[in-house]
Amino acid sequence: MASINTKKASLAGIVIALGIVFGDIGTSPLYTMSALIRGKELSELLIVGGVSCIIWTLIMQTTIKYVILTLRADNNGEGGILSLFALVRRRKKWFVYLAMIGGAMLLSDGLITPPITVTSAMEGLGQSQNTTLLFALLIISGIFFLQQFGTKQIGRFFGPVMILWFGMLMVSGLMHVSDDYSILHAFNPINAILFLKNYPGAFWLLGAVFLCTTGAEALYSDLGHCGRANIRAAWAFVKTSLVCNYLGQGANLLHNFKGKVLPEDYNTFFGLFSEEYKTVAIVLATLAAIIASQALISGTFTMVSEGIKLNLLPKLKINYPSEERGQLFIPRINLILWIGCVLIVLYFKKSADMEGAYGLAITLSMIVTTLLMGVYMQMKRIHTLIIGLFLIVFLMIEIAFLTANLSKFSHGGYVSLLIGGIVFTVMLVWFKARKIKNRFIEFVKLDDNLDQVLTIQNDTSIPKYATHLVYLTSANSKKEIEAKVFYSIGNNIPKRADVYWILHVDTLDIPYAREYELCTIVPGKIMRIDFRLGFRENPRVQAMFKQVLKEIRNTNEVDVLSRYPSLRNKEMMGDFEFVVIEKFLSPDHKLGFFDQLIMKGYFVLKNISLSEDKAFGLNINNVLVEKMPVSTFFAPIKLHRRKK
Repeated sequence: MASINTKKASLAGIVIALGIVFGDIGTSPLYTMSALIRGKELSELLIVGGVSCIIWTLIMQTTIKYVILTLRADNNGEGGILSLFALVRRRKKWFVYLAMIGGAMLLSDGLITPPITVTSAMEGLGQSQNTTLLFALLIISGIFFLQQFGTKQIGRFFGPVMILWFGMLMVSGLMHVSDDYSILHAFNPINAILFLKNYPGAFWLLGAVFLCTTGAEALYSDLGHCGRANIRAAWAFVKTSLVCNYLGQGANLLHNFKGKVLPEDYNTFFGLFSEEYKTVAIVLATLAAIIASQALISGTFTMVSEGIKLNLLPKLKINYPSEERGQLFIPRINLILWIGCVLIVLYFKKSADMEGAYGLAITLSMIVTTLLMGVYMQMKRIHTLIIGLFLIVFLMIEIAFLTANLSKFSHGGYVSLLIGGIVFTVMLVWFKARKIKNRFIEFVKLDDNLDQVLTIQNDTSIPKYATHLVYLTSANSKKEIEAKVFYSIGNNIPKRADVYWILHVDTLDIPYAREYELCTIVPGKIMRIDFRLGFRENPRVQAMFKQVLKEIRNTNEVDVLSRYPSLRNKEMMGDFEFVVIEKFLSPDHKLGFFDQLIMKGYFVLKNISLSEDKAFGLNINNVLVEKMPVSTFFAPIKLHRRKK
């Protein structure tokens, strides 16, 4: 994708925003109105009131909450629920659970977006169900196959295609508004209130209305790709197109089908087009569905990457198909998403049935965003009355949507909650296990143990293990280190080295940063480097360490050249070895039942996740992985000496 200025709106930025940000919310006309009127006798109260609810949901939920307010909560230009959590997480420790719920539910509903959008587009062909499913599965499989190559090149076409799509939404809608001008009464919010008050079961239809704004959370997540100014400028065009299309669908229904009950498989969007233009509409709808799916998949990769860096998800292999910032590919997540999408298509078969699974989980994400936004506004010293008004208004709206969406539970909503529950459980286990492990980490004072290291370093009778021996530490303080490091150096087989290095990686609350600090513990013999990385940065520790060695080579702080004369004469760098200490659960451990359960789950996840050395970008050729028990609190063993 072209490089754009995200600080202010530009034509290129607006076009790219149309292609990246609005795919999900832009394809909602394919199914929202159809879900609203399905199985019901069409009346003016239902159609005008329903369209009024849709318009005012777009105004209140999407425009005011997300486009105007939430986009202000940018974390150094990045957005999304985990970026927002990173901004406020130091306020209260329990905010992490909100972030886990919100992130899990967003990932859950993101899994349903490709199936519902692609299947809705394919149903416009009017083919048999088996043919529709085949086309949908082929397109979805193609989308996931292409992920490994990155979207930099095809991303250039997203914007122009979406301009055509939104243009078609606007024109097709405006052409049908004249079918029945009474649809224009939908702009009056009184009609939405009358609908909710007087139409039988209207409150539960809010679950269908909510489908028009499910992409709002993804809109915030894509802040870093396009910038606030470009998103806001593009939204003016997108919102106009969406409103025009919903008005056109409503007017068409009033004019042609008032008093009737339409067939279950009738699609109100494709009903706007004559047979002459339906093929064009289907082609554009398919392309828009592909782009919407692509945006959700890329957003999922970004969120998973953020979750890994924030220690909320297991470490996974991340590829970077291009140098473009934000371009990443996670093979294992791609496979899981593809399998999940295929299973959802095969299980539900029709987009109408998928609507039941869509929207329920995302309401929980929106509620979490509202709560975290309240905290963020407090951090920015916004007046308490304004914060209170924000929380009251949007929590009332979202709790109403959540309650209405609960009616979908038995109609497929349980699927999205089940998926979200699984993701949340994975996050909880990984997070809690880290807390349990930290309880058993014993930190010791560096100054109290340096003599042991220096004695080994000067004992030439001990074979040299490496010129540079590098340990990764979790100790934030420069005066402390884990006792296991000294145990590794001095016990069993002592590890003598010319220089001992202690590396610490600190993940910051900002998305992009690459800094380091060099600290001398014993001049020329024991050094410490603290890397400070943004939570979206790839922690390539070995490559960064090599870069530091090159930078300090000319400062004479540390002799980094090889200690072997034949290599030193050629000014070659010394050899170095990394030591990674991994934990295991000893059979003699003494943990409570809940902690045992958490740790067993953790080690199951760890077996399928990336190892510590690979996660930190270390070359396996010079890495030693040592195993140590997670708990040092063992039950005492009583032995009795047998008398002769």
